[in-house]
Amino acid sequence: MDLIRRLAAEGEGGNVEFKERLKSEVHLSEDRRQSLAAQMKNRVLLGEGRGLYLVGVDDDGELLGISTTEMEESLRVLSTIADDLDLGIDVERSVELEGGFVALAAVEEPAVEGRKHLIVGTAGHVDHGKSSLVGSLITGEPDDGRGRTRIFLDVKPHEIERGLSADLSYGVYGFSGSETLNLANPLDRSEKASLIERSDKVVSFIDTVGHEPWLRTAIRGLLGGQVDYGLLAVDSTEGVTRVTREHLGIMLAQEIPVVVALTKVDRVDGNRVEEMELEAVRLVKKVGKVPYRVSCVEDVRTVLQQSNREALVPLFRTSAVTMEGLNLLNEFLLRAERRDRPSEKPFKMYIDRVYSVRGVGRVVSGTVQEGSVETGDTVLLGPDSHGNYDEVRVKSVEMHHRRVEWASAGQIVGIATKGGDPERGMVLCGEEAASAVREFEAEVMVLNHPTRISDGYEPVVHLETISEATRFIMDDYLVAGESGTVKMRFRYRPYCVTEGQRFVFREGASKGVGRVTRPLPE
Repeated sequence: MDLIRRLAAEGEGGNVEFKERLKSEVHLSEDRRQSLAAQMKNRVLLGEGRGLYLVGVDDDGELLGISTTEMEESLRVLSTIADDLDLGIDVERSVELEGGFVALAAVEEPAVEGRKHLIVGTAGHVDHGKSSLVGSLITGEPDDGRGRTRIFLDVKPHEIERGLSADLSYGVYGFSGSETLNLANPLDRSEKASLIERSDKVVSFIDTVGHEPWLRTAIRGLLGGQVDYGLLAVDSTEGVTRVTREHLGIMLAQEIPVVVALTKVDRVDGNRVEEMELEAVRLVKKVGKVPYRVSCVEDVRTVLQQSNREALVPLFRTSAVTMEGLNLLNEFLLRAERRDRPSEKPFKMYIDRVYSVRGVGRVVSGTVQEGSVETGDTVLLGPDSHGNYDEVRVKSVEMHHRRVEWASAGQIVGIATKGGDPERGMVLCGEEAASAVREFEAEVMVLNHPTRISDGYEPVVHLETISEATRFIMDDYLVAGESGTVKMRFRYRPYCVTEGQRFVFREGASKGVGRVTRPLPE
């Protein structure tokens, strides 16, 4: 009842519509039926996939109430209109007043469960064309050479002005059969929701940051995003840089399959393209992978059909300006499969972002790592600084502004929750997946360090969406290129850590990788 009174008090607007009563003979006549359908569609669009109808309420929001027979007829009319639009309808509340009944009905677009979902993380040096390449892929439109398509990802004003990404940004497009579904305006939430609905397969991009001082943000995107493929951009005018090597090393350490895009080939002559491609080939071979030049659709099929395809790194020549190579990259993403995810395990999602949405409340977002979650579930949130978990309720689940009933492993989602105090690095999970770990044992490899690493060394560890100072506890020491087993302790608080998780540690120019071998729960 409180919800109905609040919606009525807020007044008509947005995705909320007031109806005192609906009559079949009046409102299902040809003219009124079309008018009601247009109105319902508009409410659903304004609500990003969900419209609300208060029945038994006058235009001013006063709760009048109507008889049982009148309410049943009114809801039948709404159901008929919803069926015309292929929408679902559900009566969420029905309250009896002195004058009769008032009801709250929700009209929603159908859920998108069952669609394939591929997550691609971009990487590479700053200004190597990552965002422009992704922008042209999701819009199907060429760039103007000055970053016109990039702005569809770098949505913060200062990023657009400077032409540099400062945080993770996201893009999406889809496929219906073999047809590519692009976005005319990727900043339009309702268009994104519509594209998700029409797609058999959805491709989500996590566009990371290429500026070296923001390496920790790039690591967060590649580790916490649970990406299926890493798309490494190499600029044809500049070639391989130190950041290029670092990003490739991070992806390989996490066992992420890699695809190389040689970008901006329109800016250089053929000899320069050959030279830069050879440089990329040498880099791939140096890390123990097999480069495979993709020049036709048959090459795409060959790469994906190989039994040892994990060892292959496809190389594409691309230009966001001339659209060269984007058809082949598009074909690759259409045919590529997601990495295996343990969907039968209890639900777990590491939180990457926490924000508020008007009319929805607090939302946490991330990639579902294991299991599945659905609206109405009660899950655990934590651990907090004391190692405790809170019970929270899942109010709703959304994927790229499209409300869904449930989400499974490997999908990027936003979850509206009730209760708890979420922070980045915490998890939403089932009771079986909850743990609070302050210390753990790990196998580590030092990639770069000027002297030697010994007991007391305190780098920042990046594990899933966790970024935390961590102390090494060890009897011996390690130098660059060496591997060993150490005990590690989070400096400030416990986190959810499990055996087998891979991580990156860094401190200044010093970097290394590791794998958790034994969590030590408190």
